[in-house]
Amino acid sequence: MPVTDDDGLSAVLDAETVAVVGCSTTAGKAAHDIPAYLQRNGYRIVPVNPFADEILGETAYDSLADVPDEIEIDVVDVFRPSEEAGDIVDAAIERHEAVGDVRSVWLQLGITDDAAGERAEEAGLDFVQDKCMKVEHARLAG
Repeated sequence: MPVTDDDGLSAVLDAETVAVVGCSTTAGKAAHDIPAYLQRNGYRIVPVNPFADEILGETAYDSLADVPDEIEIDVVDVFRPSEEAGDIVDAAIERHEAVGDVRSVWLQLGITDDAAGERAEEAGLDFVQDKCMKVEHARLAG
């Protein structure tokens, strides 16, 4: 079952580093403004975007697999269409198993993949879908 209760969401939000898959260079887009909000609220943002070298003052990586192991990722926040979510979740599981980080996967508002969520949970990850990390952070921690 995806995390939906306030205690579970608060536990996911109790993180330091968020890898943002689909992070945008364009101010005004949710995939830019939400990571910027998270950064302003103390999170380290690790942008994942194959078309950018740097976003929000941080080095951007082509894929989750390209993020160096020494960067400890707590949450993988996904800003990609639902049909791409499964592959991203699988990459997060692979990293969790290989590196030992990645505690949670968060699919932003409007993004869902129940099968991927089941795989994430079976691998021991918390899984959130169809919720905005900024909205939940502001509601629970702001």
